[in-house]
Amino acid sequence: MDYVELSEKSRDHTILELRDFSRKLVRELGFMRNTLADSDLAPSAVHAVIEIGLAPGLPARDLADILRLDKSNTSRQLAKLESLGLVTRETSSDDGRSSRLFLTAAGKKLQQKIDRFATDQVSHALRQLVPADQQTLVRSLALYADALAQDNVNKKPRPAASIDEKIQEGYLPGCIGDIASLHARFYSEAAGFGVFFEKKMATELAEFAMALPSPGKALWLYVENGRSLASIAIDPDNGHDRLAHLRWFIVDESLRGSGVGRRLLSKALDFVDREFDETYLWTFKSLDAARHLYESSGFQLTEEAEGSQWGTHVIEQKFIRRSGGMS
Repeated sequence: MDYVELSEKSRDHTILELRDFSRKLVRELGFMRNTLADSDLAPSAVHAVIEIGLAPGLPARDLADILRLDKSNTSRQLAKLESLGLVTRETSSDDGRSSRLFLTAAGKKLQQKIDRFATDQVSHALRQLVPADQQTLVRSLALYADALAQDNVNKKPRPAASIDEKIQEGYLPGCIGDIASLHARFYSEAAGFGVFFEKKMATELAEFAMALPSPGKALWLYVENGRSLASIAIDPDNGHDRLAHLRWFIVDESLRGSGVGRRLLSKALDFVDREFDETYLWTFKSLDAARHLYESSGFQLTEEAEGSQWGTHVIEQKFIRRSGGMS
């Protein structure tokens, strides 16, 4: 048999393959579900239990960096874990303003359950591979994980204080056009939406903005050089006094990974926790990054159906969150 030298795959092809494998790993490991590792906890909460268990006495301020979450979101998750009796805090002996995290007896029992689940999951998968392939897999994943971690260090989210300086609440001249433009460009690529969607979205946003200020309504904008580069809004549901609709949540591509989106969502959820019992939002299937953000903030998928109200057929998804943090 003649030897044929295979040409190296292009970098773009390698990127697409890695993205495909990463999505498959996320699905197969269960991160798309509402709970993880048979624990009744969301994936981010499970990781919090694991990290605290691996490092008893972990400073609370360090957990957000480890989990790659903003501090407000992490605080809500810790409050949930404390209310469930899984985590406890102790004031630091060298700094009375900081606290250290420990698992309770129930937390340690849950950690052991999670460890058994994860060990069995990995063990069953490894049985499909010969020992040599197992070692190759470990080395390759280690290199990939280290490269991702290094890249995340270089792209560390902006401090919340610096983000807050550029967040404005309420209507700002030009914001309707800016927000409509962000939505039109993003959803044209993601879902094939066109002028019908842009007109409908801009019209509804303009009507909402004209009603501001109004009890229960709120709009936040992230503004740089006079342009709105990100937005989020809370709109009371007409049929239910204690139900809020989260709308027009969008972040310019240049800001993704900066922490701006999480900070805007945090402000909106702090607002609804004070004003409403429950919050819902509509999005579209396959927007995995958005779904992960919503679920890590306590939203749960409740409905899924085909819809065409935006000018083309898509699978719409409804997420609901009870006020007070993760449900």
